[in-house]
Amino acid sequence: MPTFGRLGGRRVVAAALLVALVAGCEATASVDPTPPTGTVRTGTGSTTAPPTTTGLGRSTPARIEIPRIGATSTLTSLGLNQDQTVEVPPIEQRMQAGWYSNGPTPGEVGPAVVLGHVDGQGKPGIFFRLRELRPGDKILITRDDGRTLTFVVERVQQVAKAEFPSDEVYGDTSRPELRLITCGGSFDHSAKSYRDNTIIYAVLAGEGGS
Repeated sequence: MPTFGRLGGRRVVAAALLVALVAGCEATASVDPTPPTGTVRTGTGSTTAPPTTTGLGRSTPARIEIPRIGATSTLTSLGLNQDQTVEVPPIEQRMQAGWYSNGPTPGEVGPAVVLGHVDGQGKPGIFFRLRELRPGDKILITRDDGRTLTFVVERVQQVAKAEFPSDEVYGDTSRPELRLITCGGSFDHSAKSYRDNTIIYAVLAGEGGS
């Protein structure tokens, strides 16, 4: 089965792998975030610095902070399961976010991907309020090299899992970007998972939390 890798740059993750990723957002609670499927919020927002096209060297991300929604978590490294599906943080650790370690690190050119649960065991998860983000909002990533990077939200999308935009999420980019992914939409009780994904698209704006 194809896996995420490099081929003339960052390869787009295979469709089979994407299905595994978005299907991995299972939950034990029937929380029903809105808005409806297909919602996309765009705009310039207000940023403290213009996006940068200059990438940094590779350094493992250690912490994420999203001031607007009061979300803060350390970041665990997520890889692939034996069946080539993408790992997600254990549902028992609903407040733990994780970074997909086979992709770029935040600050490198390309899309760094962070995943977290919307809820778990009947309680809100680390990304429960992710859908509330708006263009211009800040996302802070602290790396092992001591740098704190400021990413600015450019776009918020809610999309059906069956229509997951793999090219947009995992495709090559010419600048350092960030993707945050969680579950969203209505809860499918028969499948015990949400029908949609909430995706945040952000771009590197500077260092030092500015």
